[in-house]
Amino acid sequence: MNKFKYYFVLLLAGIAIVSCNKKDDDEAEVVPLRDYQEQFNNDNADIEEYLKTNYITVTEDMDVTFSPITDAAAQPSIMSYLNSATFPKLILREVPYVHGITYKMYYLVLREGVGSSPMNTDGVLTSYYGQYLKRVDKTDTEPSHLTTTFFEQVTFPKGTQDLYLTVMGWSEAFPQFKTGTTTYNPDGTANYKDFGAGVLFIPSGLGYYASPPSGSAIPSYAPLIFTIKLYDYIRMDHENNGFSNNQLVFASDGIYDYQEDLDGDGYVRDYRSTTLYPNPPAKNPDDTDGDGIPDFLDKDDDNDGFSTLFEVTKPAGAPYSGISSYYPFDPIGDNPATPNVDETEIWGVPRRPTGPKKDESLEESISNPRSFLPEDYTTPGRKRIYLDDSYPYQKK
Repeated sequence: MNKFKYYFVLLLAGIAIVSCNKKDDDEAEVVPLRDYQEQFNNDNADIEEYLKTNYITVTEDMDVTFSPITDAAAQPSIMSYLNSATFPKLILREVPYVHGITYKMYYLVLREGVGSSPMNTDGVLTSYYGQYLKRVDKTDTEPSHLTTTFFEQVTFPKGTQDLYLTVMGWSEAFPQFKTGTTTYNPDGTANYKDFGAGVLFIPSGLGYYASPPSGSAIPSYAPLIFTIKLYDYIRMDHENNGFSNNQLVFASDGIYDYQEDLDGDGYVRDYRSTTLYPNPPAKNPDDTDGDGIPDFLDKDDDNDGFSTLFEVTKPAGAPYSGISSYYPFDPIGDNPATPNVDETEIWGVPRRPTGPKKDESLEESISNPRSFLPEDYTTPGRKRIYLDDSYPYQKK
């Protein structure tokens, strides 16, 4: 089977606070960043103008062509699809708190997809076509002050080198799409059908802002337009992922980011960067212990002094099944793709044990624990032990 490249949707960890223009061969001029609100207002005006003055044609395979409107009766603007009941459907998504303002980001859903959705920190397998939007002098032959310039296209299959993107607009939009279905040819190449597809219109503050990729043709403060197809995704576990020889290493404890999305909205966020979030919300809904580190990055979610990894490690020996040293989030069955290995795991991460105490006449403690019952490992909605700082095994 051919190896595909994963494009990881990452949270924007930070942004440059100055940009440099070369004055001469020996001196760099330090240029202050533009005001975020003013720049967003300009970007949003340009994006909305583009949406009102252009129409799209879409092929059966969800390839998109943008063209200036010359016949309004026959060529509906992209903006005309706003909140449409059918596809294409233009959606306006608000992104609060970033840079101390509330961004608005338009995205066009050409097809939602029939599978499931990634969350904002998962890795996605996608093909895309990238353009940036720029303002030009209006002429008699141009109906708009705006034009687009191509800067990158990726299709599959392609290479094995990983590209790590820091476009926040991707992580905001991809959870709104779903995967399709995949079949494989005898030579291992993939066939993708019914995948989610759309167009992302990203203001520069959710793109590269003043710091486009080195060597790219993208100018500073350029709104971005990505035509995307969502083929597949891979779940991420950011507490335990690391890098070795520039390759991503997966050392999962079985608690993936999407399982630490406590409010279930498909997004987890790290508000600790004062540059990115100068005025964060009073409470992060995905931070169990309120220590400022969201659970998806917190190695000790309940702040009891014992790591999540320690608390979800299985005792050795019977009756524990499965090949992993850790409890999975929930019990799992055997993987049919590996017929020679039995991954069956009937023990999910348990809650605080509810069975009889070792000595019923004494108080529950680390030396007098309750026993685990089978339902402690399987009950839906149970409070798992790594989220429960009252778990008595950790108290003396």
